[in-house]
Amino acid sequence: MNTLRGFGRFWYDFVVGDDWRVALGVVLALAATYGLVQAGLNAWWLPPVAVAALLALSLRRVVRAARRGQ
Repeated sequence: MNTLRGFGRFWYDFVVGDDWRVALGVVLALAATYGLVQAGLNAWWLPPVAVAALLALSLRRVVRAARRGQ
């Protein structure tokens, strides 16, 4: 059971990492891309744009938290 628990913790840490919001945003971006492709639209551009936006938002949160701590 400890091995199974450790395996689950590894995958949670690997996928979610430090910020669950970024992981959720990536999943939503991939789902939206899938939906757009199924509707017949060209959506190759959506994942890179979403990742760039999520990175900017994540950095903004970290910078704000660091400034509050000073």
